[in-house]
Amino acid sequence: MDMSSVSCLLSEEQFRCAICLDVFRDPVSTPCGHNFCKTCITAHWDTNNRYICPLCNEGFEKRPFLRVNTLFSEMVGEFRQSAQQKANRKRSQQQSFKPVNVSCDFCTGTKLKALKSCLVCLASYCETHLEPHLNVSGLKRHQLIDPVENLEDRMCPKHDKPLELFCKTDQTFVCLLCSALDHKMHEFVPLKYECEDKKVELVKTEATIQDMIQKRRVKIEAIKHSVKRSTENAKMKLSEGVQVFTSLNNLLERGLNELYKTIGEKVTATQKQVEGLIKELEQEISDLKKRNTDVGQVTRSEDHLHVLRSFPLLKAVPPTKDWTKINVHVPSYEKTVEGALIQLEETLDKEMKKLLGEAELKRVQKYAVDVTLDPDTAHPELILSPDRKQVSHGDLKKNLPDNLQRFSHYNFVLGRQSFSSGRFYYEVHVQGKPKWNIGVARESINRKGEFNMRLQDGYWTICLRNGNEYKALDSPSVSLSLKSQPQKVGVFVDYEEGLVSFYDVDTAALIYSFTGCCFTENLYPILSPCSNDGGNNAAPLFIVRPTVNQTA
Repeated sequence: MDMSSVSCLLSEEQFRCAICLDVFRDPVSTPCGHNFCKTCITAHWDTNNRYICPLCNEGFEKRPFLRVNTLFSEMVGEFRQSAQQKANRKRSQQQSFKPVNVSCDFCTGTKLKALKSCLVCLASYCETHLEPHLNVSGLKRHQLIDPVENLEDRMCPKHDKPLELFCKTDQTFVCLLCSALDHKMHEFVPLKYECEDKKVELVKTEATIQDMIQKRRVKIEAIKHSVKRSTENAKMKLSEGVQVFTSLNNLLERGLNELYKTIGEKVTATQKQVEGLIKELEQEISDLKKRNTDVGQVTRSEDHLHVLRSFPLLKAVPPTKDWTKINVHVPSYEKTVEGALIQLEETLDKEMKKLLGEAELKRVQKYAVDVTLDPDTAHPELILSPDRKQVSHGDLKKNLPDNLQRFSHYNFVLGRQSFSSGRFYYEVHVQGKPKWNIGVARESINRKGEFNMRLQDGYWTICLRNGNEYKALDSPSVSLSLKSQPQKVGVFVDYEEGLVSFYDVDTAALIYSFTGCCFTENLYPILSPCSNDGGNNAAPLFIVRPTVNQTA
């Protein structure tokens, strides 16, 4: 299939720039994959402070380098050429088959098509009858226009004169006599001048309409993009739900198997007890029967000596167990089922929280970004690794330029990357540190002298003090009770939702969330290893590459 065949398969809307609404000229692609005219996107970014895609609103930290989409450019060229050829053919057909709407007023017999209409004579003329208006000096001054019907509508109904003027006072068409008689002292101008003024207004209206069309087309693309994101989120949530319900179903099956096992063991134990008692009773019955037989034989014997000798042995009943206090213990299975259900409920609750936490962490980890630390913002006592991934506190204060970006009082450092839209996530390894601060901050925060790390001052952070005191620096601060000490902390931000969340990566547990935030500036990752306390807090904070939780 050649290029022209491919371009023919696409609609005209797919070859229109979303900014100028015209067929692409010199199309270029943004990093997010959308195409615009080079001049349009350049002008758009020249007049805006932020570099955002007009279609999907994805923001870029720096002005993107625009690349020419060679294949798409060739397709646009083929489409433009094809569209021009179609327009020419259509125009030719319209000219060839355009019906004769206006006939010559002076033709007898077959009426020929009129070429012009005269606003003075109020008549329409074919090529032959128009000749006097082109050659006779008196008729040359008449105003000729393209042929129109109902020329009498252009006459003043009161004075039977051509409507040549526009009364601005009454906003109506008038003839010369009207201007001298009925519209005396009114403001009026020739129709031509009023027409030019109205055309200027129509041009503005046309531009407004085009702008409205453009905004609606952009809105359509935004809606399509939102629906696409919604569909993707739905598929992702469904997949997560299937995993959660599958795991819970496995737990239910294991719980049922445990119930079978527990009840089965109790039934087996009862059966063994019963079998033992019955066997013991049957043995005693056998012994008693034998003794009873011996007693009967001696009783019936005529041998006096044998009877007297046997009497001492047979007089007493054989020793047996006192069975009056012995009963079979029948277990209560109601308690067994109840206990199993309680245990299952606790297990399910714990497992569900774990699975939901893992699913949530997986979701936010998909927005992981590569964060490096900005040495131009680091406090002079901080030490950054060569790869800008680790930061620790040193005892010596380095002699560094005190630029506007650098923290001069507290031991903080910002990430080099900033974010003004969308979602992002990063992880920090905190193992072995009894003190640290982690979070995000807005660009305009105070970096000189003493300050409070409050929400209203542009900080959304959590901290650790004394090895086990965790706090969210909210308004007011919130003490956090954690089941385990995080070794890795994940930070997730949803700019549009106004959300900042912190996670214990190893347990997939949510540590804390700042909600209802109002972000209006660029946000930067912010870290503080705090002072090293004579080596007790010397371990560095370091940014790690997020990985999907292995326990999920």
